[in-house]
Amino acid sequence: MHNDGNVVPLHKAAIDPATLSPLARVPVILLQVRDKAVLELRHGLQELFDNADDMLFEMADRARNDVDQNIFFQAMRDLRLKRKSIERVFLEQVFEAFVELTRYSTAPMAAPPAVAIETVTQLSGDELERSLAVEAMVNKALNRDGFALDQLTARLSTLIGKKLTTPNNPLGPEMLCEFFMQAARNLGVEIKVKLIILKLFERYVLSEADQLYTDANQLLIATGILPDLKSAPARRALDRAEASVQAEAAEAHAPLDEGVQEVFAALQELLFHVRGSVAPTLEVSAPAQPISTRDLLRMLSHLQQYVPTPAAQDDFDLRNQLEQLLTRISVKSGKSRVVGVADEDVINLIAMLFEVILDDRNLPDSLKALIGRLQIPMLKVAVLDKSFFSRGCHPARRLLNEIAAAAMGWGDCDDHQRDSLYLRIEQVVQRLLNDFVDDPAIFSDLLAEFLAFTSDERRRSELLEQRTRDAEEGRAKTELARQQVEQALNSVVLGKVLPQRVLAFVQDAWSQVLLLTCLKHGEQSDEWQADVQTLDQLVWSVQRHDEADAQQRLFAVVPGLLKALREGLSRSAFDPFATAEFFSELESLHLQLFEQTVSDIDTPVMVQVHEEILLHTADEGPVDRPSAVDDESLLQIDRLQVGAWVEFQEDEETTLRCKLAAIIDATGKYIFVDRTGMKVRERSRTSLALDVRRGTVRMLDDTLLFDRALESVIDNLQRLNRGK
Repeated sequence: MHNDGNVVPLHKAAIDPATLSPLARVPVILLQVRDKAVLELRHGLQELFDNADDMLFEMADRARNDVDQNIFFQAMRDLRLKRKSIERVFLEQVFEAFVELTRYSTAPMAAPPAVAIETVTQLSGDELERSLAVEAMVNKALNRDGFALDQLTARLSTLIGKKLTTPNNPLGPEMLCEFFMQAARNLGVEIKVKLIILKLFERYVLSEADQLYTDANQLLIATGILPDLKSAPARRALDRAEASVQAEAAEAHAPLDEGVQEVFAALQELLFHVRGSVAPTLEVSAPAQPISTRDLLRMLSHLQQYVPTPAAQDDFDLRNQLEQLLTRISVKSGKSRVVGVADEDVINLIAMLFEVILDDRNLPDSLKALIGRLQIPMLKVAVLDKSFFSRGCHPARRLLNEIAAAAMGWGDCDDHQRDSLYLRIEQVVQRLLNDFVDDPAIFSDLLAEFLAFTSDERRRSELLEQRTRDAEEGRAKTELARQQVEQALNSVVLGKVLPQRVLAFVQDAWSQVLLLTCLKHGEQSDEWQADVQTLDQLVWSVQRHDEADAQQRLFAVVPGLLKALREGLSRSAFDPFATAEFFSELESLHLQLFEQTVSDIDTPVMVQVHEEILLHTADEGPVDRPSAVDDESLLQIDRLQVGAWVEFQEDEETTLRCKLAAIIDATGKYIFVDRTGMKVRERSRTSLALDVRRGTVRMLDDTLLFDRALESVIDNLQRLNRGK
């Protein structure tokens, strides 16, 4: 077949080496590395965008003024519209960078632009802030994953046959950051929003880069590319929570040592009068000999294996158990063995802390039983590390606080044995009892795992809470619109004498037209005013008038009135059969008025409107009755913040714990949800204050459990010392 010189057959165009030669030269294994990385990068970007929407909404909700709130809402909209484009451009640049690796060039490969020290002062404030943020992200990633990235760079250099540097590696943090900034350059958002998005890029993409490098290195090793390179140090797949925990645990201890000793010394002064409570119960003439801290830890590890189940926890007294062990050791050795002063102070302090915790009314009883089993592990870590009492970010202390915070919403009627959160806490407790000997690092591991679990739970509950808030705000808006419609109807028909059929139409049909218009356009809109005017014209058109020009006016009004009625009913999707029937009756009424005659057969039933029209909804709740409420109860309600936990007394044996999810300003309703985010209660300010006055509602203290327990112990010791 002859081909014209200007025409290229489709099958040849598809394999034209001029267009695909770079890709054709890319080794298959390099394509596999690229495709595997792209899958993981795409997943990270999707997580970024999903969480960005939630974070920006939360920032908007917390904004101090309308300007800031509008900035975050606009950013949400811009990000939603452009997320697909950003993802596409980002991945296209990754693809292009891999193709670039195999292109022949005598020039060195271009590295992503860096901010030189001498040019920093030339950057604008926003550019400088963004550049510094990116530099910090890159350095953090290189410090964390640099070894594995260097190995990948070396293997890629061998594969492509030319020197590749780490900054030029398509999967390196410099390149990935540059790709993302290029892809997101058209985002019309302010610098503070850009920094938030960059932080999310670090959290959901760069923080997972170690998996990129591990997978890429394994693929290259499998094909024989530098298989003998020394393996990267084993790094567990730490999630974002663990990274946070490790960062806090890495705080410099040297500056804290003196402060830690001062705090513990101050506590020891308070504990002076309770010493001697852990001693062997026998009489010996020889002076007592303190056991070493190591021996104490061995004793505690022995007792740790016999911690009773939650059901039998009330019968377990740690100090009594230690006394019995000391007595046996003393009898066996023939010497009176006691615990050293510092260790005894720690024992007494931990025992008093747990007494306060287990007596805390803010904790669910089922959780108290589980926390009670943690007394020995917490005692051991306090013996090993006195900063347990002074460092709020201590992993063991945080773990206790996070467990209490996560379980704040448990109720008496929850099935704890099947509850995923309860089972996870039970697993944490059992891990400590089984595995904790003398390495406190286990607390960091368990804290990270628990935070990862609760963050997923919290995300699900927050999404449901937001849906609940949106639904309640929608209900409030509808309620206000309904009140506006009632006011408009009554201002027109109250006191009038109308045909019964017209009154029914106004109440059942035109009220819905007005409601939709009010919701969609508002009561200040031209559309609302037009629909109210139509109502007024309808009522006027079905009444008899003595004015001389009444009939002429009726002729002029009716055509426009009928058109407006039809359009309104059409917008509200009113029943067309009922519409036709009403217009037939309306036509008959107008004809009678035109002719100024009324036959006995066609005389309509007339009704004088004495009572106000009230529009009811299917889910209308009970109306609050005015009651005497004292000012103190109202003040307690006014101090209640969104996010606070309360406990409703359902009956003598049952309580319900729930969180205040929203205060709807339009209706004054307080909306409460359970820990899953599901709405469980709705109260007005007055009814809630009455519940407080009756004692059927109690505010829960959701401050940090350990911190408030320690504060309570210190107060008790100070009172004890003053009494001495």
